Amino acid sequence: MMKLYPAIDLKGGQCVRLRQGRADAVTVYSNDPVAMARHWADAGGDWLHVVDLDGAFAGHPVHHDVVREIVAAIPIPVEFGGGLRTDEDIQLMLETGVRRVVLGTRACADPDALAALVKQFGDRLAVGIDARNGRVQVKGWVETTDTLAVDLARRVSDLGVSTIIYTDTATDGMLTGPNIEGVRVLCNAVKAKVIASGGISTCRDIAALAALNLPNLDGVIVGKALYEGAVTIPGMKAALA
Repeated sequence: MMKLYPAIDLKGGQCVRLRQGRADAVTVYSNDPVAMARHWADAGGDWLHVVDLDGAFAGHPVHHDVVREIVAAIPIPVEFGGGLRTDEDIQLMLETGVRRVVLGTRACADPDALAALVKQFGDRLAVGIDARNGRVQVKGWVETTDTLAVDLARRVSDLGVSTIIYTDTATDGMLTGPNIEGVRVLCNAVKAKVIASGGISTCRDIAALAALNLPNLDGVIVGKALYEGAVTIPGMKAALA
């Protein structure tokens, strides 16, 4: 069964959500990210997905101390992304106790370094592919490249990356439903496990992803719909079952 990844996005020490990744379209949901992490773990989340938005824009992690507190506070594994541009940044965040780190910009820009990192960190390393209209976005979604998401996915999967997180940035935070076709195409193109992100608005969306019956569709990240009360973790688990 697909795993559920409630999301915590960190900006200025707060738990926020952005609409379509825009730094000027922010909603603050909590001033206590650690308490929010406990809430999602207690509600039944399988993993916690944490993004350092300030880190993504700055090019290096900013909230490592908060992440360390989150890891210590909850019993479920944590994956982390945002600003991991150097080997030192990766090591710093793994030392906080996160189970998996997510590379975005660097994976697109430096495939040779990615191959070496896969050998070093194995399944503790994932690649996040953020795409708008099928093309990869980098540096906190402020730059759109000419690279097709499906091409990058094939490339990193062939390098041995075991997990890809695919975010459709046009649907992220919009509560309009996920890009089902984009998820299907990307999953069919790779051997790696895929975690889908962006646009979840109802339990029907979760059921629609499950109905694709793709063996490597490993999970789904849910953010705004949880914070707005449009879905619950028990409700989504029931939809998956």
